[in-house]
Amino acid sequence: MPHECSGICAKRPIQKLKFKPEVLNVKDSYRRLTPKAGASEEKKKLKIAVIFGGRSTEHEVSCVSAFCIINNLDRSKYDISMIGITYDGDWLPYSGPVDLIPKDKWVPLAVKENGFKHVEGRRSLELAVPVLSACDCIFPVLHGLNGEDGTVQGLFELLGIPYVGCGVYASACGMDKTFAKIQFEKAGIPQVEYMIAYKDMAEEKPGYYIDAVNSSFGFPCFVKPANCGSSVGVARADTPEDLGPALAKALKFDNKALIERYVDCKEIECGVLGNEDPSAFTPGEVRSTDKEFYDYDSKYVAGESIVIIPPDVPKFIVKEIQRLAVKAFKAIEGSGLARVDFFVQKDGKILLNEINTMPGFTDCSMYPKLAVSDGMPYGILLDKLIDLAFRKHGSDKRCYDER
Repeated sequence: MPHECSGICAKRPIQKLKFKPEVLNVKDSYRRLTPKAGASEEKKKLKIAVIFGGRSTEHEVSCVSAFCIINNLDRSKYDISMIGITYDGDWLPYSGPVDLIPKDKWVPLAVKENGFKHVEGRRSLELAVPVLSACDCIFPVLHGLNGEDGTVQGLFELLGIPYVGCGVYASACGMDKTFAKIQFEKAGIPQVEYMIAYKDMAEEKPGYYIDAVNSSFGFPCFVKPANCGSSVGVARADTPEDLGPALAKALKFDNKALIERYVDCKEIECGVLGNEDPSAFTPGEVRSTDKEFYDYDSKYVAGESIVIIPPDVPKFIVKEIQRLAVKAFKAIEGSGLARVDFFVQKDGKILLNEINTMPGFTDCSMYPKLAVSDGMPYGILLDKLIDLAFRKHGSDKRCYDER
């Protein structure tokens, strides 16, 4: 059935499940803190750091996702610390109203709260590290570069703190679409035909990629930055004359771009949840209301797209999409969660488009909608992700000394 933005971000009591949920050992999983003397195990809360913002083209989406997540975390289970990352890259603890996080209205308060002054050319971490070190788990609600690409995951690994989502390698691989495609190809997952375009070549020999496309899959085609999400920098090239401007647009955001064959298809997205033994939610179909492709506004502006769960395809195709989604997740050694996007052609052929290792959590985002549609309320989904973070952290213990 079609879904519109559902208002799941609104602050409200946690929904009660109508089914018997899997037991989530959130409170008992690999605790880093010793309970205070006299404190009962039942009353002890986990300290969760929610990080948002970042130096990314998806900064605004991150802030809205964090707003939704913070409003849906169960305050009877968690004490929440908020850390925002400005466009300049400064990490600032924030204790003000959650409602100010969207549209960056939190920044002036955080600057004042911390007595902070930005130093040009520097990115300040020193205020955030003590806050992170005092937490049991980190929820990095960061999309795109400098957040979803393995950089902050490496920091959390060095700090030795459990964190929600994929690890360093999976995050880096999932962010760079060119390397992800190589992994998926090795795993035998069908994909749309593509080629990689590099900025230096595009600038030195403007006609090179026109000839390359003409001699391979032809026009129309789509061009996208290799390391951007949320359809930022994506353009369609219907003719050879369109390819130059499309490449120039994509290469503003990255030093390399993907050129992909145009596919007349349905766009279907599938959520994956888990660590070593992940499972897939029932996928959903996305239809842009008046755009030629599923762009940024279609994903994040209410009324710009229609979501159909389950998708309007035969059941065996739904099952195959779920199987391939899990296979793609395992191919990059994913953990926690991911959203895997597919094209389904008119003849029923399924082609993997891309993987997103920290999908949006806004009102209009597909990933939480898929969970809710399968009977897992937003708050319970967050519980599960935190539990998976502890489980992954506990299973990643390695021996560094042969003695």
